[in-house]
Amino acid sequence: MNTAKKSFLLRAALAILMSCYVFFVVPSEGQAAKSVTLPKREWSFSGLFGTFDRASAQRGFQVYREICAGCHSLDLIAFRNLSGLGYTEGQIKEFAAEYEIEDGPNEEGEFFTRPGRPADYFPSPYSNKKAAAAANNGKAPPDLSLITKARAGGGDSSIRYSLKNPGGYALGADYLFALLMGYEEPPEDFEGDNYNRYFPGGSIAMAQPIEDESVEYSDGTEASLQQIALDVTTFLAWAAEPELEARKRLGIKVILFLAFLTALLYVLKRKIWSDIH
Repeated sequence: MNTAKKSFLLRAALAILMSCYVFFVVPSEGQAAKSVTLPKREWSFSGLFGTFDRASAQRGFQVYREICAGCHSLDLIAFRNLSGLGYTEGQIKEFAAEYEIEDGPNEEGEFFTRPGRPADYFPSPYSNKKAAAAANNGKAPPDLSLITKARAGGGDSSIRYSLKNPGGYALGADYLFALLMGYEEPPEDFEGDNYNRYFPGGSIAMAQPIEDESVEYSDGTEASLQQIALDVTTFLAWAAEPELEARKRLGIKVILFLAFLTALLYVLKRKIWSDIH
């Protein structure tokens, strides 16, 4: 085996090993890195045949509107995308109209605001990132469009925080759910903002956003802390991959087609070589 091929195989092996772990940069260099095992949940959308729980995702959307939208944007989702959660055209128009959208310029060359339309994207609660940071002690709240697919790494600190989740993908829905449930009383020697056992370094700028009865669900579901965390995580998992179910259906069709094609080619091969056999 030549040197170039050995080098390629070594890099490939290292890439596979590194993909098994996801690292978060610890914001406080004074704290030592530690490893935390995420609690594993069985989500309705997991697996080859998994689908989104529409009722849960709709409740999660209510949580986003009433709690999260005050600080966090959802830049990649348009109001019309909510049809994927089972909302009607009329309901989507009502949701969109609750927001003021900046538009223009008009014939006088001026910008103006108007009620939202289904084709509009969810507007940010802040005019720009600097305004968002200024309103939140210098740290701009992240956009939530892809939060369940978030990956971290790099940065200035050499200290890394490892989150391991055997049997599941780390830093996805499991991580977000754990983060929302991970607020605790800080240890005696804790120095930082708010203590969360699942956040890198333990210190998180965001105060606990939800607790029991933070919302009153329109469908009458009991709004416990765990239920709210589960619902908003389901909604944000959908927001990150609204095409997930269609992609799975296509994948199943491709697998069935390939299985049929394989069987057909096998029969054809037997027919062609029957005289020899």
